[in-house]
Amino acid sequence: MAKIKKRGASGQAKNFITRTQAVRKLQISLPDFRRLCIFKGIYPREPRSKKKASKTSTPNTTFYYTKDIQYLLHEPLLRKFREQKALAKKIARSLGRGEVGDAARLEKNLAPKLSLDHVIKERYPTFVDALRDLDDCLSLLFLFASLPSTSSVPPKTIARCQRLCHEFQHYLITTNSLRKSFLSIKGIYYQATIQGQDILWLVPYRFVQKVNGDVDYRIMATFVEFYTTLLGFVNFRLYTSIGLVYPPRFDAASDEKGAELTAFRLEGKNVEQVKAIEQPATNGKTTNEEVTQEIQDKVDSVVKKAGLDKVSEEKVPEDQTTNEYAIDKFEPAAPEADTLAQPEANADEAGTLFSSFTFFISREAPKGPLEFLLRAFGCKRIAWDEVAGEGAFTHDEKDSRITHQIVDRPPLPESALPAAPEGSNEVRPGGRIPGRTYVQPQWVWDSINEGKLLRPDLYAPGATLPPHLSPWVKQSRGEYDPRASLAAQEEEGEAERSAEEDESEDEDVEESKTMEVDGEEEDEEEDESVDDHGMDVDDDDSEGGESEEEAEDFGGFNDADDAVSESEDEDEALRSQHQKELEAEAAGLPFSGPANGSSAAKKSSKTKKYQTQKRKEEEELERQKMMMSRKKRKLLDKMLYSNKKKDEEAQKLRSKRRKLENAAKSQA
Repeated sequence: MAKIKKRGASGQAKNFITRTQAVRKLQISLPDFRRLCIFKGIYPREPRSKKKASKTSTPNTTFYYTKDIQYLLHEPLLRKFREQKALAKKIARSLGRGEVGDAARLEKNLAPKLSLDHVIKERYPTFVDALRDLDDCLSLLFLFASLPSTSSVPPKTIARCQRLCHEFQHYLITTNSLRKSFLSIKGIYYQATIQGQDILWLVPYRFVQKVNGDVDYRIMATFVEFYTTLLGFVNFRLYTSIGLVYPPRFDAASDEKGAELTAFRLEGKNVEQVKAIEQPATNGKTTNEEVTQEIQDKVDSVVKKAGLDKVSEEKVPEDQTTNEYAIDKFEPAAPEADTLAQPEANADEAGTLFSSFTFFISREAPKGPLEFLLRAFGCKRIAWDEVAGEGAFTHDEKDSRITHQIVDRPPLPESALPAAPEGSNEVRPGGRIPGRTYVQPQWVWDSINEGKLLRPDLYAPGATLPPHLSPWVKQSRGEYDPRASLAAQEEEGEAERSAEEDESEDEDVEESKTMEVDGEEEDEEEDESVDDHGMDVDDDDSEGGESEEEAEDFGGFNDADDAVSESEDEDEALRSQHQKELEAEAAGLPFSGPANGSSAAKKSSKTKKYQTQKRKEEEELERQKMMMSRKKRKLLDKMLYSNKKKDEEAQKLRSKRRKLENAAKSQA
């Protein structure tokens, strides 16, 4: 006889466990269970059938894997949570007795300290795994670094987040690992490449942040506690990999005065000679071995004795000199072939983009992001006003060594500028120093994303800036490109069709206005036809009969025939007009036809041709779909629907841009 299966002993009921059952099994409170799951990376799971997974009749919404909960039974953090709970009971008992001193002593001396080092090692076996999970970590820590201190967000947490973020930024500056940046509504996006891993994070703007009450900061504080431990490990590994001492020396006094990045002092061997090129590690060992100076001298002496250095350098042209770290460029084999994605610039090129310039950041420009970007791309000398804080190259705006000044305010005429105080060396607000390039902050971001220095006159103060596009969005065929001209993106006859539609809309508006005016006049006539006693005056002798004008206006039931005849008449007029044009051209005489009528006829003919062509394409597509299976037909319909939506969106943007350009031309 077969063994009878018990309910809940196999299948989904065995593989899944509810949150209430998990809390009872671990014997901890619900907040501690949440913290433990966040630390260990255990999240709720969705079973295929909640009815089969649930062992009770009541519907449960949150399920976990049973193996995950079994794994948590042996977690050392459980003992710490129980110790914290026991200490909380002792403190509550002391406070209940009025022994405040004993309660403070218990909290100071017996509070257990949580260590997440073993959790980091378990969740990230290799350093590459930690780098791959660094996006959310950096986004959350940069967010908390900009929050104001409240009861839910203590100042110690904010200071720790700020320090870890600045340490990570210093590594990017030293190694020139930053690649791209983008200004969005949410904040500033940054992308860095570290050991072959692309890391993308978001930094909020430095506005006054408002802490809302509908946010659960206990959950977020748990993530911050885990991510600070993770970023501390990552920073230590990154600093030691390039020969720097971690943690760097931190000057708290200068940081309080607004120094920020310049409050840190990096220490180590050959700090200024750290190369930006990082080789990926293999099995924990570096690929390139360090060569000492003595061995290099011996090699040079052997080469000289053998006479291998007698090859003249003139035989090798400069164009053919090879760089060991140069990036290959892939060119298409044929003009019809697809364009291959080009690799990004290496760190050497990124480290020399702004290396030959000296920048001055005006007070209205965002100093923090600009300083980080300029230093990450090779700029060594950055100046700003004394109000912005310490750490500047110079605070003198008239310094002759300054080559570029970043300004974020429109230019003012000389008459509107305030007069400079006598005997002072300060520059008037809005004044210009000759020989210096003035640009808006967007020039820095666009130059970084393009990998080259753009024209500064396009970003002059007060100028209409070019579109700031995301560097991670690849432009596909058929989509609207704001950087390209309208003529290169429009379809054949699209501008003429849009102009014709605008004219028809204007005509409809005029007709509606005339109809309103006529209706008002008719209402006035009806009001005049009413006598003093409120009775209508009927001029017609017939009783209840229709007037002659209404009888004449009635067109009968031949409206469709009249429309067909009108369209035939229009076609016939177009044919006759075209015939007259041919006869006049053959006779060598100018054709004097109605100009407006010919242009309208041309437009209508082009619209009709476009509509007939579209109709033919749709009919051909329908004939092809008849030969497909149902599955392929549905797939094709989905593709056509998505392409149609994209085309409509691109057409709307082009029409909007066309109207703006026409309005600008009319004003000029």
